Amino acid sequence: MIELKNVVKKFDTYNALDGVDLKIEKGTAFGLLGSNGAGKSTILRLLSGIYKHDSGDVLIDGESVYDNVSTKQKVFFINDETVQFGNYTLQALKEYYKSYYMNFSDEMFEELRQRVNLPLNKKINTFSKGMKRQAIVIIGLACRTDYLLLDEAFDGLDPTMRIIVKHMLVDAMLDRQLTTVISSHNLKEINEVCDTAALLHNGKIVFSREIDSVTTSVHKIQVVFPKNDDGTAKEYTREQLSAEGLDILHFEKNQSIYYIIAKGEMQELEKFFAPKNPVVLELIPLSLEEIFIYELEVLGYDSNELK
Repeated sequence: MIELKNVVKKFDTYNALDGVDLKIEKGTAFGLLGSNGAGKSTILRLLSGIYKHDSGDVLIDGESVYDNVSTKQKVFFINDETVQFGNYTLQALKEYYKSYYMNFSDEMFEELRQRVNLPLNKKINTFSKGMKRQAIVIIGLACRTDYLLLDEAFDGLDPTMRIIVKHMLVDAMLDRQLTTVISSHNLKEINEVCDTAALLHNGKIVFSREIDSVTTSVHKIQVVFPKNDDGTAKEYTREQLSAEGLDILHFEKNQSIYYIIAKGEMQELEKFFAPKNPVVLELIPLSLEEIFIYELEVLGYDSNELK
């Protein structure tokens, strides 16, 4: 299990993480979501022991990570940059990591390498961006660690290679209960690969829960209310509906149609609107990307700029 308890990480006067509490269960495919500077990469670097936190606890299997060799050997971190490997061949890179990770599997390495047909003895700085990413993913999986951390996991991969890398990750997760933590701006891919996700903003956790529960607990509502007895349109404001208990992320009105993004299960929302006898009531589940956009809107972003 991965645990962050009230973790603070500062760079000079900037709070990269501000009291973060996070728990990631073993065997989970976990997604870290958030805008640039939200704190996603900082969390991965703390978990891999690259950064030292300023306060709180960063634990893997109950042990502190920083400066703990036995714990760090349980973790492989795939950075979003690969320039540090440029002068290595894939064969040399394999031997380098094999000397640090005792569970390294030559058989798995060769099987994965042949799947994507990467050359063993060409320098990695001659590889395309996608080939570099494939190379380090293969090394990471062959190290057979308990935890695999990926920063912008699918960046630079063409659609075919994205599918192949996803299959590699899923196979490893199913085969040995690999815990995978993925940071990505591509919310569609997080939705496809991960079963749990956390949304970060300004170094804080906005939510952390199973993706299925996220996507079924926020809905787009299109509603038309009946007219008053005098024929005038019945009006509701955002403040009125919020005061009655509707948890609204977004509210707009176009003539007689209200477009509302609100938190709640479908049955709960239907029950809320039933006493108002709506002429039209349509509830539409949102994608993870749409939920991400509207959650950030509540925090001060313009949703139109994020779409």
